[in-house]
Amino acid sequence: MNCPYCGFSESKVIDSRPTEDGTSIRRRRECLKCQRRFTTYEKLETISLIVVKQDNSRQPYDREKVLRGLIRACEKRPITYTQMEKIVDEIESELYQMMSREITSTEIGEHVMSHLKAIDEVAYVRFASVHKRFSDINTFMAALQELLEDK
Repeated sequence: MNCPYCGFSESKVIDSRPTEDGTSIRRRRECLKCQRRFTTYEKLETISLIVVKQDNSRQPYDREKVLRGLIRACEKRPITYTQMEKIVDEIESELYQMMSREITSTEIGEHVMSHLKAIDEVAYVRFASVHKRFSDINTFMAALQELLEDK
């Protein structure tokens, strides 16, 4: 690990502890040359997921795409960025537990919708309208009716 201040390649670990969510380890380090301190995070390397799009093309899973979709759906809603990141963490955990290297974009969207449905109905409808490609008012009303019936 190179020092972010002077670029020296050797440092010592001063403190090491797990993060709050337990998915990584936070390490405080001190550069052996300039004695400045910095933080690094160690995370377990996971298998890479491949997303199968609706046109059957494949691309690597991108956490940021899921987060951007959540941000758009939750715009001007009382949902914090931290809550959205937690949702993405939970979705990723669910995807990795499926033990499949390939997952469809539809399955990812369904996971997102199930999490949004539990915390904010407006954000859920916003996301569903894009994910399910509502083409007219009738499909939109059907989704709203389904939401009301679930209550």
